[in-house]
This record gives sequence, C-alpha cells and structure tokens, in this order.
Amino acid sequence: MSIKVLLIEDEKNLADMIAFFLEEEGYITERVHHAREALHLFPRFLPDIVVTDLMLPETDGNDLVDAFRQHSTVPILMISASTMLNDRLRALHNGADDFLCKPFSLKELDARIKALLRRSAISYPDKPIKEDKPAEVVGHVSVNEYRRTLFVDGTEIEVTHIEFEIMKELYRNPGKVFTRNELMDRIKGSERAYLDRTIDVHISSLRKKIEPDPKNPRYIKTVWGTGYKYVI
Repeated sequence: MSIKVLLIEDEKNLADMIAFFLEEEGYITERVHHAREALHLFPRFLPDIVVTDLMLPETDGNDLVDAFRQHSTVPILMISASTMLNDRLRALHNGADDFLCKPFSLKELDARIKALLRRSAISYPDKPIKEDKPAEVVGHVSVNEYRRTLFVDGTEIEVTHIEFEIMKELYRNPGKVFTRNELMDRIKGSERAYLDRTIDVHISSLRKKIEPDPKNPRYIKTVWGTGYKYVI
C-alpha cells in the first residue's frame, strides 16, 4: 500500500519540487495551490497525511487545518517561512501535528512525514495491519490503541495524533508523574523538535476535550514544578 500525500503549497516551483521528490520516494502525491482546492479534493483523495503551507492565497493555513479537523484526524504537517514561536504554537494548538520551517531539506521533510505516519499507526508497504481490539476502559476515559480512538463516557472524541500519544502515555500509567521532557521523549524520541511549552498547549487542548471543567481538571493533573499525571 502506497502512502498518499496531499500537498497544499501556493509556490508552484516549490510544490513541483516537493511533489517530484515525494513521488521519487514512493509516495502518491496530489498537489494543489489553494485551500478551496484542497477541501474539494480531500474527501475524494483521502490522504494518509497532509502537508500544507501556513500562508495560502485567500486564507490562513490554520483555518484549513481547522476545517480538516472538523471531520478528520489525518496527520498534518505545517510548513512555513515563519520562524516565530507564536506561529508554531498557534498551528499546533489549532490541530497541526508538526511544524517545519522553510527553507528545509527534502530529506528532513521525508523524515518528518515518516515520523508522523509511525505515530499515527499507518502501515507502510509490506507491513501487516494490526488486528482490531476492543478499547480497554479505565474510569472516565477509554482508549483503543489499535484504532487510535479515544472515548469519554462512551462517546468518541476527535484528537490530534500528538494529543493521542500524550493521552496514551498518561492512560497507560495512571498516577505516574511525567515531566515534560519525558513526554516529549516518549512521543518524539530522538526527533524532538519543539520547546517544552508545546506540551502545555497539547495538554490544554486535551483537557478541553475530556475534562468536565478544563479550568479545574479532574483527570489530567498538573504537578507543579514537575509535569503531569493522569488520575482515574
């Protein structure tokens, strides 16, 4: 099974170069230059991963990510010439799973795509698909690692792939206190690319999705000066 990449980049020469490289690497690539084209193509192409520029004609890449997140948890890699921390944080907070600053090496782009696909449990060619297993239930939250789904009181909740990885680690180890560095190591391994503060962004988003009162969390507790823990 070949991996399908939806590339949204308004710089035609750059889009052509990226698409050519990805196709040489064995990906099936569709490239578009506008958000409206991407939204039209998405349900027909059903990509395994989306690579989108932050600055697009007539819209902002964050708005496009938000539109995708209304109905999909597909991995999303944001690319941009911006090196501003606030732009990276906003993209991650809005649902992007990774952020790559221009100019970048095409080999790094390929490595980031593969890392996101590994974390989203998408099978590579010749790799067997895992059999589905029922979700295990521990209190308020249930997690199905094979389908990569999260349920709150029996209702499926849409989360980004990084949010799922954080929740999975907390869920597997109720009561264990994780430092931000430990969570980053568990999620990204040797490919850590963010500052610790981004863990706080993802935790804040998770709390909004699973906590009855996100401002007074019952399940994902802050351990001041250390990190976070999950309480059943």
